[in-house]
Amino acid sequence: MNTTKRAGSTNPNLVLAMLLLVYVFNFVDRQILAILAAPIQADLGLNDAQMGMLGGLAFAILYSTLGVPLASLADRTSRSWVITGSLVVWSLFTAVCGLAQGFWHIFLARLGVGVGEAGGVAPSYAVIGDHFPSHRRAFALSVYSLGIPLGSALGVLAGGYVAARVDWRAAFLVVGLAGLLIAPLFRMVVRDKPKPAAGEDMVPSVRLGAVAAVLARKKAFWLLSFGAASSSMLGYGLAFWLPSLLQRSFGLDLVHTSWFIGAVLLLGGTVGVLSGGALADKLGTGDRAFYGWVPATAFIVAVPLFAGGIWTSSVLFAFLLFLVPQALAYVWLGPVTSAVQHLVDPPARATASALFLLINNLIGLGGGIYALGAFSTALTPLYGTEALRYSMLWSLGLYLIAAVLMALAGPALRREWVAEG
Repeated sequence: MNTTKRAGSTNPNLVLAMLLLVYVFNFVDRQILAILAAPIQADLGLNDAQMGMLGGLAFAILYSTLGVPLASLADRTSRSWVITGSLVVWSLFTAVCGLAQGFWHIFLARLGVGVGEAGGVAPSYAVIGDHFPSHRRAFALSVYSLGIPLGSALGVLAGGYVAARVDWRAAFLVVGLAGLLIAPLFRMVVRDKPKPAAGEDMVPSVRLGAVAAVLARKKAFWLLSFGAASSSMLGYGLAFWLPSLLQRSFGLDLVHTSWFIGAVLLLGGTVGVLSGGALADKLGTGDRAFYGWVPATAFIVAVPLFAGGIWTSSVLFAFLLFLVPQALAYVWLGPVTSAVQHLVDPPARATASALFLLINNLIGLGGGIYALGAFSTALTPLYGTEALRYSMLWSLGLYLIAAVLMALAGPALRREWVAEG
């Protein structure tokens, strides 16, 4: 039976716009906890280490591990259906967070958010890979990755606004229900591209074990994955704890903190995400190594600027100093996610992306937020309310580790890149 004329769209730009919209909600629901950390801690009596678990481990454990089988399922069945179902699940559990009465209540709800979001990103990468040619793919993935700064900014702005005027529980309920409303629209608009007729030669390429075996032999995969994980430990840690730093060390209230973070994310994040993809597509056409070298350079330049923003006591200087490194922190997204997809054949893209995200998120998201919070708790007897500032400063070394790994990945990409037919 011919299934190529189903309702929906395969227009690349419309598909990309819908995927971006869903990714915005992905990060709204993921990052809203950061701006609500202070009122949640006050209401439920939680310390920094516990908040670090809620922001990192509670979300990342199932988000990282379930992403692989869900991506494999998407490669074998329907990527758009897996994304739609994931959106419904994570939105429901975001709303449930607003009903929590203690640490374990909200911990379990965050586990549920992670379960839902596990099926969203890797299949989306693969859908973009299906709709955009190789020479435009890094930029298309950068446009999709705008969901990170846009969603994070919207999360802190909306969360701060609702929490300041109602309470933190209402903020979770509002953003969770909003996500449920767009799920039917997404499913109506986005359809998978028709797959080639399944032949015996295609079966191994979409099996999880076969894809993992291919990637395990590729040096570039490990260097990119652990480089991204190192950067994500710091990136997620700073994104989660910066609102608390602004309130503790700079004296901002909840609303002004949300304005500060929202502006930094929107201005810096948007420029960084798009620049990274554009540079990688331009430079990488001549030399694939630039897909690793562009992020490496960005991380090195970002370190002293982040240090200045964390150390200063001026809100204005902090804002100006954070803008540029916030842009540089997002440069890696387009180049690296595109490069990972070029390490395997097209039918295995979602599975390859999920294996990359497993390493990146389990270490970066799972460890970074908790590590900065636990380090802050440990330093509190020495530095009091300034402990979080020192925790962030010491953690900047993670970007230098990421830069070395990304730089080493460049030459490996030249050898291991899979050209499309």
